[in-house]
Amino acid sequence: MGSGVEEGPEVIPHGGDLGAARRLFPAAPEPWIDLSTGINPVPYPLPPFEASALHRLPSPDDLARLKRAAAEAYGAPDADHVAAAPGTQILIETLPRLIPRKTCVAVVGPTYAEHAAAWVRGGHVVEMVPDLAGAEGADVVVAVSPNNPDGRVFSPQELRRAVAPGGLAVLDQAFADLEDTEPAVPGPGLVVLRSFGKTFGLAGLRLGFALAEPALVRRFEAALGAWAVSGPAIAAGCLALPDAGWRREAAEARGHDAARLDRMILRSSGRVIGGTVLFRTAVYEDGPGLFRRLGEAGIYVRRFPERPDELRFGLPPDKAAWCRISRVLK
Repeated sequence: MGSGVEEGPEVIPHGGDLGAARRLFPAAPEPWIDLSTGINPVPYPLPPFEASALHRLPSPDDLARLKRAAAEAYGAPDADHVAAAPGTQILIETLPRLIPRKTCVAVVGPTYAEHAAAWVRGGHVVEMVPDLAGAEGADVVVAVSPNNPDGRVFSPQELRRAVAPGGLAVLDQAFADLEDTEPAVPGPGLVVLRSFGKTFGLAGLRLGFALAEPALVRRFEAALGAWAVSGPAIAAGCLALPDAGWRREAAEARGHDAARLDRMILRSSGRVIGGTVLFRTAVYEDGPGLFRRLGEAGIYVRRFPERPDELRFGLPPDKAAWCRISRVLK
């Protein structure tokens, strides 16, 4: 296994922080174009909420409808295999607290940094490994598929084979909904995380799901407590999750956008090294210089201090944004 992680950073930088962008580039033009996240820039067309979604507490029946919709959308056997939460981040933070401390955990990376940090905060022994071969024999193996930021894909079968007997495989499929990837069905020893907000472009609602064996689902729900998911989030999930047609159209449209972005990156002497239909990661000879030029033009992309030549680009939301980024990349 790879190098150990002794303590997580107190603050992990994430995309979407336009306050940080404005502090870095105070003279940049407004409005900013935020390409620093992997959130779908064309959100699901939600109708207006009924006032009752805001006025009353969500009922158990409301939550049950949401869980049934999620089970159908994600291929879980039934609603008993689904835990709903206010975003996948809280699930990432909660799971390590449900596992006995000092467990040996392998996180396949580089990847979303909150995974390793959450297991460290939970009192576990965490190793960052470059691939599943390096994770073999760990009690818990965590992989993101498609991976952020390089887009690597791991099958549930591969992940399970890497885990020690009786251990736990954690598959974060936050970016899988619009990809042509193998669906992961929860079962003994496998937890699957799914993100509603990224796929449907509604990240501010805070909604995510853990697919797992019913016993572990009940432990998630006990840890999250009553009314963990808001009424508006439940209403949005019940409307959007069954809309398979919208997801197919979104996957096709965002796929075309990703191909267009790849061509722009190539013309600007960049090399795409991976990604998904919602973001592209590229290497530039002068990554820090390009990050600065983009920032000065009011365009915020994701950079990685430990890999300064890499930049991750989300998809522009409209024609004006495409034109602005094209001018800088030229």
